[in-house]
Amino acid sequence: MAANIHPSAIVDREAELGEDVEVGPFCIVGKGVRILPGTRLLSHVVLQGPCLIGRENVFHPFCSIGGRTQDLKYAGEPTHLEIGDGNVFRECCTVNRSTVSESVTRIGSHNNFLAYCHIAHDCQVGDHCIFSNNATLAGHVVVEDRVVIGGLTAVHQFCRLGRMAMMGGCTKVVQDVAPYTIADGNPAETRALNLVGLERNGVSVESRNALQAAFKFLFKSGLNTTQALEQILRDECSSAAEVSHLVDFVRTSKRGITK
Repeated sequence: MAANIHPSAIVDREAELGEDVEVGPFCIVGKGVRILPGTRLLSHVVLQGPCLIGRENVFHPFCSIGGRTQDLKYAGEPTHLEIGDGNVFRECCTVNRSTVSESVTRIGSHNNFLAYCHIAHDCQVGDHCIFSNNATLAGHVVVEDRVVIGGLTAVHQFCRLGRMAMMGGCTKVVQDVAPYTIADGNPAETRALNLVGLERNGVSVESRNALQAAFKFLFKSGLNTTQALEQILRDECSSAAEVSHLVDFVRTSKRGITK
């Protein structure tokens, strides 16, 4: 079926709408926007391009998606946003395009962004993440898969949030948050291993035990990061795939790890 466009909506002639796309009352779809089949704009949604919106996303009222970067270095050239499939953007979410044409702001699939979330220029967000109300990413933040961000949490530019990490509400993140951990506070501190999240995501008991051993070396032993990584690699726990990911994440950190 062709796209269903409400009479009050404004759709640019150069926008591309796939089958079964719904454009609700008072929505605006700008030049350079491409929407794949099944996506729904409920009402009062603004999409600006160039951007690619995947399949079966839902945008609730007053979302502003694909707006120009807020980075003052922006020189006015066409920049980009890509969004995957099956995401939900609740009321008043904002997502900005990249700052330069060679880069892209990218959001994966099956994420849930609650009201007033903000994703700034050049961010990279994975799959199956949950952003609670007012979760805010500054520019160039990387969020791996299955991350949970508490309400009113702010993440400093260039930080990374590791796979299955969880941030408590009102947390101030200024360094990388290690995969599989829980961070909370202002500034953030690593509180514990995210055991509930690991179990819910099907991580085996053996891998959870290995991560607990690695967590103790990194965060509870009093060793510095280099010493802790060396100890992990000498320990039997290093054979678990999740521990290997944790070690690689910590090794490649540029801002340092939240301790």
